[in-house]
Amino acid sequence: MPEPTPLKSLDCTGGSIPPAVFESAEPLLLQGLVRHWPAVAGCGESIPAAARYLSQFWREEPVTVYAGDSSIDDRFFYNDDFTGFNFVAGKASLPRLFAKLAETDREERLRTLYVGSTPVDQWMPGFRRHNDLKLPGEDTLASFWLGSRSRVSAHYDFPDNIACVVAGERRFTLFPPEQIGNLYVGPVDRTPSGQAISLVDVANPDFERFPRFADALRHARQALLAPGDAIFIPSMWWHHVESRQDFNMLINYWWCNSPEFMGSPLNALMHGMLALRDLPPRQREHWRGVFNHYVFDADESVYAHIPESGRGCLAPLDAASAKRLHAELLNRLNK
Repeated sequence: MPEPTPLKSLDCTGGSIPPAVFESAEPLLLQGLVRHWPAVAGCGESIPAAARYLSQFWREEPVTVYAGDSSIDDRFFYNDDFTGFNFVAGKASLPRLFAKLAETDREERLRTLYVGSTPVDQWMPGFRRHNDLKLPGEDTLASFWLGSRSRVSAHYDFPDNIACVVAGERRFTLFPPEQIGNLYVGPVDRTPSGQAISLVDVANPDFERFPRFADALRHARQALLAPGDAIFIPSMWWHHVESRQDFNMLINYWWCNSPEFMGSPLNALMHGMLALRDLPPRQREHWRGVFNHYVFDADESVYAHIPESGRGCLAPLDAASAKRLHAELLNRLNK
């Protein structure tokens, strides 16, 4: 089986991020970046110790917990016929969750427990006063992830991402965006957690069913993160995440380099599937040229010949013009 390339690492034990990281087109291992966080010491000794440390910040609002039995082998995924998933979701208080995590003989249906992408500031206000990173921009979203051993299938995120390991170990296997065709991606409209995922079990790939995945592995990067380590994941890089200890916790930060008014490119993708994908080949090819002209290769030549007052959405968007375009799209879609 092809082996992924070890991820390039930087010594960040001083607690600061080199500015060049934020411009990197490649993922990077930031060794020791958050080793100084009190949470790393407070959560690393045991599950009860982690419960005591985090309880001082918890605002007593239940968290969403995903649970699976031993048959899922710690892998959150689809059920056999892809009509649903191999796990269930419920609500629990943080103390109740930690009590279950500490049980060595949990009932079968709760063998794997996982809390994913929960905003830190809403559920644990005050945590970031003691444990935080200085990042560019003011729109950074910090989320926490915790639970038992688990595997999250390869997926991508649109924002850039720095993920910090607070407790346990996490192994990241990452694939460049252009490997999408070798990852055998599942549905985009029914997903385990919002993003389309690779159907390949990275820990035990079936090369007979997914032969092109061998090529994806040849282009892959991999890193094992210990408590205090962090990883920078550029926008659109696919990443498979394996939590390897009985208790694992991660804090991640997401931010976009584009203004919020631009919206989600995924909405445009799904609309493209609706309006373009099933056109006759000749028409689809013509529309490819139109999209290249107005979107992917767009520059001033698209609108320079039009008086400024009449350029509309062809000109670079700002918040006001984006709002007008959004309203126009809604009006057209509702007809």
